[in-house]
Amino acid sequence: MPRIFLSPSTQEYNPYITGRGSEEYFMNLIADAMEPYLLANTIRFTRNTPDMTAASSIRLANSGSYDFYLALHSNGSTDGSREGTVRGVIAFYYPTSANGRRAADIFVQGLKEIYPLPDKVYAMATTTLGEVRQPYMPSVLLELGYHDNTADALWVENNIQAIAENLVQSLTTYFGLPFVTPLTPWQGTVRTPQGGSLNLRAAPGTRADVVALLPDGAKVTVYGRYQEWYTVGYNGKLGYAYADFIV
Repeated sequence: MPRIFLSPSTQEYNPYITGRGSEEYFMNLIADAMEPYLLANTIRFTRNTPDMTAASSIRLANSGSYDFYLALHSNGSTDGSREGTVRGVIAFYYPTSANGRRAADIFVQGLKEIYPLPDKVYAMATTTLGEVRQPYMPSVLLELGYHDNTADALWVENNIQAIAENLVQSLTTYFGLPFVTPLTPWQGTVRTPQGGSLNLRAAPGTRADVVALLPDGAKVTVYGRYQEWYTVGYNGKLGYAYADFIV
C-alpha cells in the first residue's frame, strides 16, 4: 500500500493576520484532519512533529521508504506587520520529477474546486525549496493561501476539513485508488467459513495483490467502506477486506 511522509509546517513564527494562530498551527490542524481520510483510503503515513524543522523532516523521510513527500504550508507576501494583497494557492514541484509534476497538477485541479479564486491556483517548478529539492521520493510543497491576507487566512481557518478531504482525494487519484469516506473507526472480528483466512488486499478486487492473511477470529480496525469491501488495519498493515466476513 502507498506510504507517504506528511510534513505540515513547523514555522510557528508566521502569524495569521487574524491573530488566531500561526502557519504551524493551522497546517497541523489540516494534517490532523487528513489522518482519518488517509487511514480510510489505505495510505500509510509518517508525520513530522512541530518541534522539528524542514531539514530534520527531510532527513527523517530520506531515512525511510516512502512513495511520496507532501509538505503543507501557507504563504506570506509581507513582513507580517501589515495586510498583504497577494492571494492564491501554489503547488511546488521539482522540475525534473515527472511524478512530482503529475501530483502537483492533480492537487491544483482538486484545490480549484474549493478555493474561491480558482484562477489563482497553479503549479510551479522550483529548485530552491528544500522540501521539494531534497527528498529522495517525489514531492510537492503546497502553499495553501497567504496567511497575511485576511480573506486567505479565513479560507484556511474556516475550511480545515474540506481542505483535508480534498488533499486526500488528490492523493488517491495520484495512487490510483478509489476515494473512501471515513467511518468512525470500529473494532471488527474476522469470521470465515470453516475457519479459513481472509485476504487483505491492496485494492478492492479479487485480483488485487494480497498484502496479508487475516486469520479467523482476528481483530481488525475498520476505517471505511468501498462497495462490498472494508478498508481495515491489521498488525500495522492497511488494505481492503471483504465486508461479509467481518463482524
